[in-house]
This record gives sequence, C-alpha cells and structure tokens, in this order.
Amino acid sequence: MEELGRLKRALIDTSAGAISGAISRTVTSPLDVIKIRFQVQLEPTTSWALVHRNMYGSSKYTGMLQATKDILREEGLPGFWRGNVPALLMVMPYASIQFTVLHKLKTYMSGSSRTEDHIHLSPYLSYISGSIAGCAATVGTYPFDLIRTILASQGEPKVYPNMRSAVGGVLNTRGLWGLYAGLSPTLVQIIPYAGLQFGTYDTFKRWAMALNRMGGKSSSDINPTSFQLFLCGLAAGTCAKLVCHPMDVIKKRFQIEGLQRDMRYGARVEEGAYKNMYDALLRILQTEGWGGLYKGIVPSVVKAAPAGAVTFVAYEFTSKWLESL
Repeated sequence: MEELGRLKRALIDTSAGAISGAISRTVTSPLDVIKIRFQVQLEPTTSWALVHRNMYGSSKYTGMLQATKDILREEGLPGFWRGNVPALLMVMPYASIQFTVLHKLKTYMSGSSRTEDHIHLSPYLSYISGSIAGCAATVGTYPFDLIRTILASQGEPKVYPNMRSAVGGVLNTRGLWGLYAGLSPTLVQIIPYAGLQFGTYDTFKRWAMALNRMGGKSSSDINPTSFQLFLCGLAAGTCAKLVCHPMDVIKKRFQIEGLQRDMRYGARVEEGAYKNMYDALLRILQTEGWGGLYKGIVPSVVKAAPAGAVTFVAYEFTSKWLESL
C-alpha cells in the first residue's frame, strides 16, 4: 500500500506540473515572444540606452508597445505564439520533472510525503530543493528551449517554417551539441532562479499562514487562500527574474548564433561571436553597456509575475483535484 501511495503521489506531481506549466506558457506566450525579440537585438532597446556607444545602428524594437504593434502588423496574431509548440513540449516535461524532483527532495528532507508538511522546511532547504529540481528539468528539456527561442526570434520571412526544419537546420550547421548551445549560462541562471522562485514561494506561503493565524483563524483553516497563493507566486516569480535576467540574455545570444534572420531585424549574432559565457558577458558590456544585460527586462518581469502565479495556483488546484480522484 505504501508503494502504491508513493506511485500515486509521483503521478499526481507529474500530471499537475505538466498541466500547470502548459497553461502558464500558453497564457504568457505573447510576452515571451516580445522578451526574446528584445534579448536577441544587438541594438539599443530604449532611448536612454542610446547614450551608450552604439556600434550597430538603428533599432527595430524600442519599447513594449511599439514591439507589440510591429509584431501584430507584420506577423499577425500568430506571431505572438511563435515557438509555442516546442515551448509546450519543453514546459510540460520541464514542469513535471521539476515538481516531481522537488517533491522527492522535500519528502526526503522533511521525512514526510505529505505536501502540507513541506511548509515546515527551512528557507535554505527550500532554496536547495528548488535549485536541484530546476537543473534536472533544464538538462532534460533544453533542446526544446533552444528551438523555441529560434522560432520566436526569427521574424518574417521565416528562416525555418516549423520545428522539424529548425531541428534539422541546427543539426546540419552546429551538430548535435548545437541543440545544447547556451546550456552553461542556463544552468548558472537556473540555480539561483529556481532556488529563489521556490524558496521565496515557500517563504511567502509561511507569511500568509502566519497572517491568517494572526487574523484569528483556527489551526485547521490557516492555509493560504487562492488570492494569497496568487500573490505568493507573483512575488516569487518577480524576485527570481530580476536577479537572474542577465544570464538569460547571454543564453539567448548563444541559442541564436548563426541564425540568418532578415536584416531589418538588425545585426545578427554570427556563429562563434562569443567564445564562452564570460566572453559574452564582457562583449555585451563593452558594446551595449549594462543596459544590454537587461534587454527585455520589462516584458520579462511583466511575464514572470503572472507566469509564476498561474503556474503555482494551477499546480495547487490540479494537485488537490487529482488527489481527490
């Protein structure tokens, strides 16, 4: 019976993680496409950035509203969901692996398989659990992330019409390892990102429970409300994104190296433009300034907040629903 209970728990975590990840990714895809367009643009993305020495010339995208109008005019509504298929193929197993590994680690550290007992873990153990879970999920799904970035950033006319041609193009030009281009900065990013996201989420949940207790609720009725869970997820996603955004920019540059998209989108990131992660960091700082490391930060934060909130709320509700079956 105990073995069946563990198997059921694993299936619940996997299914709830996949469903919540798919919902979150689809809802926030437009913001993700805009974010990627900013991140892979070598030219300045804001007017204040023009004060820094600009070696690339005029900019295609200069603000969220302008980028939204341009994408809508040139590519139509489907343009905001470019790369959503590989994104879903990535995020569903990613979320499943992440939440499954997270629950396993928390079960091991707390000595209990009950989700409600995990809230008593220290913030440090929550950070560690989140980081390890994030790394495991990243390695397992990275090629989908790379293909998603390529499809979302290529614009019109398309370099690759679909996911299959994009995979073939990467394999032909960069080989099998090309599907893992940018993995190093991704792992450097995901450790603090996942740790902060899950660690701060658990911390905020504890605060919400403490507030409910102070509000006079009984010990059996102090669990966070739906709105409180939404706020916890929103705050956790925002905190993590603000800290880790520069590594995400570097990752995107490695992912689109050699992509021959139309020149009206600006300078291309040529093959071998960056020797390694450290070289990419220095070159971006030298040619684009500190603002270059935070290109796309506005749509990223705007996206991270609802994405984190939707993911956690959908996970909590899906998990409870599956447990009741």
